Amino acid sequence: MATITRLFGLRHLRCEPSAHVLQNRRGKLVRSGRGLAFWFMPLVNSIAEVPCDDRDETFLFHARSRDYQDVTTQGVITYRVKDPAVCAARVDFSVDLDSGAHLKKPLEQISQLLIQSAQQHAWACIAAAPVRELLGQGVSRLREHIAAGLLAEANLKDLGLEIASVRVSKVAPTAELEKALQAPTHESIQQTADEAVFQRRALAVEKERAIQENELQNRIELSKREELLIAQKGQNERKRAKEAAEARQIEAEAHAARRKLNAEARAAAIQTVEAANVASERERMDIYRDLPAEALLGLAAQEFAAKLQKIEHLNVTPELLTPLLSNLLQAGTKRLNGDAAAAAPKN
Repeated sequence: MATITRLFGLRHLRCEPSAHVLQNRRGKLVRSGRGLAFWFMPLVNSIAEVPCDDRDETFLFHARSRDYQDVTTQGVITYRVKDPAVCAARVDFSVDLDSGAHLKKPLEQISQLLIQSAQQHAWACIAAAPVRELLGQGVSRLREHIAAGLLAEANLKDLGLEIASVRVSKVAPTAELEKALQAPTHESIQQTADEAVFQRRALAVEKERAIQENELQNRIELSKREELLIAQKGQNERKRAKEAAEARQIEAEAHAARRKLNAEARAAAIQTVEAANVASERERMDIYRDLPAEALLGLAAQEFAAKLQKIEHLNVTPELLTPLLSNLLQAGTKRLNGDAAAAAPKN
């Protein structure tokens, strides 16, 4: 909106760079341009301000598809004034010379024209296609159709307008139809999810079965190894018992051999002793054999007396002492004779 300053009977106008100002004085165009600032007299001047910046117009259309289903289309149209002089000639952009505001609503008039034109093209596109096709490719299809239709509009060109862009943000059916259309997809997705669950369960069961089979195989293998271990233990025990028996047999044989050697040694010792005793006894018998009976009797009496511990009665008869005394005298005589013979000098 232009800014107008009052000074006595004069006015000063200043507009933005995005606005195009057309000044007419007494019915003639005297000034035209963007972002102008000038003084003027309100009684002989009329001024029009045409905005030349990009403007967005939103739209929301309800239409029926080829299969008689209600469809809602929402989007934005961006336009600008390309030829301000032509647009100002067709649409009243006059401003109040005191306030600078537009006397009428030119932008609303242009907006209504654009919306009506876009609605016609949108209806034509929606009515030519079924609802599933519109929902599948409706956004790009509607955008291209509306943009092409607006660019081909001769009325808009005559107004000096230029379509910058057309954007369609949504193409949607009614809530009931949307639920109905979503149902097969939901069912398919749910079915896929159920199949995934079933497959996961089947896989889990298969894995559990494989685990159980593996455990069974492990138990069988452990049983076989345990059987081998028991057999090995029995074999080891038998071998150990056999070796122990052999060791005991060897020990017994060694003990028997030692006993035999000891017995042989003792027998040899006894034999040696007995042989010595026999030899000694033989020599003694040889000695006793040459002794007279009286000497033997004396020796027997001596041996007998050595064996006795106590003699209570001893009877000595003359028949016993007479021979002894005779022998004793004979022996003494022989000894004296022998001593004398030994003492006589030798010639």
